[in-house]
Amino acid sequence: MIDISNINPAIIQKLRDLEAKYELTGQDLMSNLEGLQVANYLKYWDYIHLDTLLSLQNTRTDFADEKIFIIYHQITELYFQLILHEIQQIATRQHLTAQFFLDKMLRINRYFKNLAYSFDIMVDGMEFEQFRQFRMALLPASGFQSVQFRKIELCATDFIHLINKDYQTKLTDVTNTALAFKYVYWKQGATDENTGKETITLQHFLEKYEEEFVDLIDKYEKKNLWQCYLKLNEDESTAQLKEALREFDVLININWRLSHFRSAVRYLKTKGVALEATGGTNWQKYLPPRFQKIIFYPELWTLEEKEDWGRGWVTTQLGFGGG
Repeated sequence: MIDISNINPAIIQKLRDLEAKYELTGQDLMSNLEGLQVANYLKYWDYIHLDTLLSLQNTRTDFADEKIFIIYHQITELYFQLILHEIQQIATRQHLTAQFFLDKMLRINRYFKNLAYSFDIMVDGMEFEQFRQFRMALLPASGFQSVQFRKIELCATDFIHLINKDYQTKLTDVTNTALAFKYVYWKQGATDENTGKETITLQHFLEKYEEEFVDLIDKYEKKNLWQCYLKLNEDESTAQLKEALREFDVLININWRLSHFRSAVRYLKTKGVALEATGGTNWQKYLPPRFQKIIFYPELWTLEEKEDWGRGWVTTQLGFGGG
């Protein structure tokens, strides 16, 4: 028999709190305690579904380095999910404050730093000849088809900034989202310049996700990251938030894209001849920021900074001018 007088009063209070909680659900405390008593202990491998996670690396060839390729892309998609999780919290927060916004943006930037700075796993982490061979078994799949990356873009900025630069001034007053979406910048990266024909990679991507993208644009029209920023009152955190948004802009639209470009130069260019990416994307014009010049928050940058967009990274990382 337990001497109740010796029980920590904090435990008694917790039991009362639990009793009140379960009463709200029409359940009683005793039944739930009995269930807890017979429940198995939670194990780490069960909690993260380790066996399932390690069963998802289904390579298409016997080349050992293909496993590096697929695992890295899976890790990338998990980071994208974390980023979308943070964006959703900002967008749905009632009484959003600059400090809450800043805390989430700092998280997002840490995720993207890890992604951008870990890309050496792709650049230097695979045998050149293995990649050249196993990549042909992946046709026509492409990282171009990352739906989560596209969602991050759509939730980050006003959609006008994601429209092909040749059409931006013509479409500023367009309210028909489905029509405007036809001119999203990344379609050009998977379209034949000579014929104007979409690659099968792009066709597959749009067949699966176009309707979802259009709905997301409408959903985030008034609550994308930029619109959330504009609604804030000026306080001590706003200046820091501005810098966090600028850093995010650089991380995703310069560092991340040019990390991909560096990888493409490493594996898809030899003796001055460029090979096609697995999805047929025009990576030489699609990846470098100076061609697309996607800037989420142009209001936060000077004219000179926008003109030099990405040039410093290319000079430092690749050893030549341009961008």
